[in-house]
Amino acid sequence: MTFEPPPFALPPEAPVAETRPHAFELFGRRVEDPFAWLKAENWRAVLKDPSALAPDIRAYLEAENAYAEAALSGSADLRKTLVAEMRGRIREDDASVPEPDGPFAYYSRHREGGQHPLICRRPRTVHRIAEEPEDGEIGEIGEQILLDGDREGEGLAFFEIAGAAHSDDHRLLAWGVDTKGSELHSIRVRDLDTGEDRPEQVESTAGEAVWNAAGTAFFYVALDENHRPARVMRHRLGTDQAQDTTVYEEPDPGFFVNIGRTQSGTYLTVTASDHETAEVHLLDRADDEGALACVAPREERLIYSVENWGSYLVILTNADGAVDFKIVTCPLDATARENWQDAVPYRPGVMIRHLHVLGNHLVRLELENALPRIVVRDMKGEEHTVSFAEEAYSLGLLPGYEFETARIRFSYSSMTTPAETYDYDCVTRARILRKRQSVPSGHEPADYVTRRLFATAPDGESVPISLLHRRGLSLDGSAPLLLYGYGSYGTLMPAGFRTNLLSLVDRGFVYAIAHVRGGTEKGWNWYLEGKREKKPNTFTDFVACGRALIEAGYTTQGRIVAHGGSAGGMLMGAAANLAPELFAGIVADVPFVDVLNTMLDADLPLTPPEWPEWGNPAESEEAFKTILAYSPYDNVAAKAYPAIFALGGLTDPRVTYWEPAKWVARLRATMTGGGPVLMKINMEAGHGGAAGRFDRLEEVGLIYAFALMAAARAAKRV
Repeated sequence: MTFEPPPFALPPEAPVAETRPHAFELFGRRVEDPFAWLKAENWRAVLKDPSALAPDIRAYLEAENAYAEAALSGSADLRKTLVAEMRGRIREDDASVPEPDGPFAYYSRHREGGQHPLICRRPRTVHRIAEEPEDGEIGEIGEQILLDGDREGEGLAFFEIAGAAHSDDHRLLAWGVDTKGSELHSIRVRDLDTGEDRPEQVESTAGEAVWNAAGTAFFYVALDENHRPARVMRHRLGTDQAQDTTVYEEPDPGFFVNIGRTQSGTYLTVTASDHETAEVHLLDRADDEGALACVAPREERLIYSVENWGSYLVILTNADGAVDFKIVTCPLDATARENWQDAVPYRPGVMIRHLHVLGNHLVRLELENALPRIVVRDMKGEEHTVSFAEEAYSLGLLPGYEFETARIRFSYSSMTTPAETYDYDCVTRARILRKRQSVPSGHEPADYVTRRLFATAPDGESVPISLLHRRGLSLDGSAPLLLYGYGSYGTLMPAGFRTNLLSLVDRGFVYAIAHVRGGTEKGWNWYLEGKREKKPNTFTDFVACGRALIEAGYTTQGRIVAHGGSAGGMLMGAAANLAPELFAGIVADVPFVDVLNTMLDADLPLTPPEWPEWGNPAESEEAFKTILAYSPYDNVAAKAYPAIFALGGLTDPRVTYWEPAKWVARLRATMTGGGPVLMKINMEAGHGGAAGRFDRLEEVGLIYAFALMAAARAAKRV
């Protein structure tokens, strides 16, 4: 596809944020923060009501939004084209594969033109699995729409369903909703016989609910005044929220609480954890007035999760030096550490990512040499493997509702292969395709090439890179390249199929994922080598990937557009400071760039639980010096920067709006050339941006237009 992107239409004057003297001293160092005023003193109130934002801050954010819109105004037609292309690749009436549970099969779908999902069910089929409809074709026979997201979200600037859980007797549905983007969820209860919500409503929750076995009460996680999930509450139907009882309260502000249920359905699980320590409690759902039972008291850097299998617990853990995890078992009445017995021993270099327990099978998803596979073990201890042959691919287990079954469901895709959903019989080993992702506008996998390359980091480590490009690409360095990175929290970046990317790749871009340290693509140690004092490895890995791609002929210096979000936005800011000459542009989506100030503010929602990831600079001089040395905001220098586009959300509780705002303000005040530097703050959304699936395409179209414009601008300079 040959085309010429429009140039940036920069107004004569960019917004200039006022500098207001502000500084602090710590460990003998003075840190200047002239844009600290952009953080609203009443930030808690702003999360609940964006109109509470101070007028001077709002004026600055709106000026930045207007400047960015003007600068990108020439791309209006391009954006319309991009959005139309991306929408054309979406099956608008798509549906998930129905998941059986008792007399029903539950699924979600969209209506044509609809922004939000519909939560549905239908009578469970009596047909064999192989005779179920494929490709998400549901039909209307017997369908009951439990929750219509389009209707519920009508007229709201932001609307997102956080989750929906039906009671064991299939009579009630507890569903969580966020209408501000601030992740302060309300939980409502729908009577599935009448289709109406009950009058009671539970506010300021994390969004998820777990029913007791009788369907007379549900458990939820309440957020504290600093937006942290801190307490597990029990809500009895027919009572007011003020009467809800506390089941568990976490005393440590550095631990978050979440709830779930074991695959068997027997137990409520209450997990208190940070990024490197976990503690699990169990409560029998049939006796919800009983006491919580702690499986094993927390030990620093001991991680574990729990399922039950008859009279035993099955535990995935890193205990006893099992860096990449192992599976142990213990009796339900003797769960202390000394009773844990290895079921799947630790094997260095093989990371067990997920454990799925069925009545007669243990199923695990494991990773070796950055490639996933599924392993099935029966009651006799005999194992077999489900794997695929492509060079780079994504594989995921999709947990269902039922326990006494031999069926598992998994998804598979690669960067060239649309997603496929399979049912797999653990006894017969039959693999049945239930759905193949449809691309209505057409997609020919043979027209594309996916590759796995490796870059050499400064310390000699080998860093994987997943690549996608059109077949026939000339390796002469003439192509622009979008390099994506994240590298935090042990999050793995899958080499899966993403239809939106085709709008760049079909215009000559190479797309690459840098699997940098801080993720788990090469095991848990890959994560450990990219956190706290070793965090700089993430940044140097990313730069090394860019240089390796240049050396391999995929692009040229100055023609790379880097993209990352949240903690990946920190990576973008650090890479811009380390090697600005590599990049034509940088897209930093909800970027965590004011790392030092955030980690020093213990009142912010995520700060105490984040200390194990980054270090606590208030107490540790080493952590202070490490963070100060890489924090993007604190290391903006008087030099030329590439074009930068920062995006944020006013009601984002994870990466607050003032992080990108302060960073952009300091860039403008300090840089000596390059740019432009643009910022867009969504005044009606939070961390995830727009909630509607087509509204989100507008944001993606804006990002891709910026990438195309930045790459074209850089090409004229080469």
